[in-house]
Amino acid sequence: MSGTTTAGSQQADAPVPGRRSGGAHVNRWVVLTVLCASLLLVAIDATVLHVAVPAVTEDLRPGSIQLLWIVDAYPLMCASLLILFGTLGDRVGRRRVLLFGYTLFAVASAVAAYAPSAAVLIGARALLGVGGAMIMPATLSILRQVFPDRRERALAVGIWSAVAAVGAAVGPLVGGLLLEHFWWGAVFLINIPLMAASLPIGRWLLPESVSDAEGPWDVFGAVLAAAGLCGAIFGVKRAGSGELLSVGTWLPLLAGIVLIAWFVRRQRRRPHPLVDVGTLTRAGFGTSVGCIVLTVLALVGLALIAAQYLQLVLGLSPLQTGMRLLPLSVAAIAAGLAGSRLLALMGPRAMVSLGFVVTALAVLCLTGVGEEDRPGLLIGGFVLLGFGLETTLFGCYESMLSEAPPEQSGGAAAVGETAYQLGAGIGIALLGSVMNAAYGPGVRGAAGDSGLPSTAGDDASHSLGEAYEVAAQYGGPSGEALRQAARGAFVSGLHATLLVSAGLLLVGALAALRLPRRMDGQPQEPDGAERPTGPEGNGGSGQLLSRGVPQP
Repeated sequence: MSGTTTAGSQQADAPVPGRRSGGAHVNRWVVLTVLCASLLLVAIDATVLHVAVPAVTEDLRPGSIQLLWIVDAYPLMCASLLILFGTLGDRVGRRRVLLFGYTLFAVASAVAAYAPSAAVLIGARALLGVGGAMIMPATLSILRQVFPDRRERALAVGIWSAVAAVGAAVGPLVGGLLLEHFWWGAVFLINIPLMAASLPIGRWLLPESVSDAEGPWDVFGAVLAAAGLCGAIFGVKRAGSGELLSVGTWLPLLAGIVLIAWFVRRQRRRPHPLVDVGTLTRAGFGTSVGCIVLTVLALVGLALIAAQYLQLVLGLSPLQTGMRLLPLSVAAIAAGLAGSRLLALMGPRAMVSLGFVVTALAVLCLTGVGEEDRPGLLIGGFVLLGFGLETTLFGCYESMLSEAPPEQSGGAAAVGETAYQLGAGIGIALLGSVMNAAYGPGVRGAAGDSGLPSTAGDDASHSLGEAYEVAAQYGGPSGEALRQAARGAFVSGLHATLLVSAGLLLVGALAALRLPRRMDGQPQEPDGAERPTGPEGNGGSGQLLSRGVPQP
């Protein structure tokens, strides 16, 4: 199917910038505002539950694995389905998929808000992930269509990525504010009126565009990718929960790896693949995707751990916790607004490397936190963290998106968002494993030294919140000793996760050296040789995601 065309361009799927599919003129910056509003909700939902974890634990009494899945079901489903819905949007219409995502997100939010059990809440969070998988790549691909000029698009991507970072950062603040006055389900109810308003606004203002690609859409390949990613991430999460050697860990992990390998082989052999997996080896696209994974892998687990540290160790309220995290969002906004200028001055390679180094420095500064409150250190660390994180992600997303041809913007956006969500899932599992390895033995040992039964030590080793409950149950000197030991063990585990994160970020800084030096129409390869100019006038980007006729 053909979409509308950009004036003066031969790209059949690119909409007229500033023009709605129905013909009414709409400024492209208004379109960006609508896209960012919906993106903000999805980003907030990824972290809004973090400060509500203690309240959910008290109300629904989930087990340790259930608690992990309450948090992780959302990124798991998002990561699994992004390629499916991103490429589907290229074929049936990006706006259409986005509006379906709005509807599903609102319905799933209502189910999550009134979930009577942990199992229902996990299912609702999974449905939210499906809705998020429809929304995230659609917003970025529509942005790619309405901003064909790279330098103007760089500013738009900076705003887009700043909104994503701010949403994730203010999620705890929004959750804390709601928990001050309502029950934990209120963190989901806020999605319903906003998504309901987004449906008619999005239908009226957003442009529709579809790819003019030839060949059938590879439904089976999309399902293979979804099932493979789901199995692989599920296995990683099980390993991160401490069940490294169980059949329930290795069976889905191996099945996921086999399915992903099958997907890769299938895409290499098809004349019209969903994604040309060989393009991941290209400096601009592949390195950007890898850097996104490393950035999120290193940091996403810290968001959950930091929220628990502020509430359970320092004793802050949910609202106070959100306020402590606010400097991170302010710094991210500043970095996003300055991103296009920094990118033009420094180029992708220097900008992304600098972002990794600044973020690693922030993480190392935060190793100075302890059982006593140090607000100055926390604020300074969060400011550096927000600026470095946004600088890194901005440079990665802009480089990745500019390498992709307009007709495959949905597939390109899906690859980037899959990298983000994949990093999130692996990061929580990996850093959660580091935390458990440092926290669990210390708590079990303290329980034994205090004369408490072994079952008490096992229960307390699941989480700091459960340790407090066990300590309150037994009371007296033994209970207080367990409480203090659990606090100390949690802080030690936090320090270990911070050091591991810093190491991953420094690896990312080295990996970023493969990015192009300059931001222009013909970015240089790492060895300084320019790439041949392709039919798009963008370094051959017209063939980045597929061989032969471009396919979504």
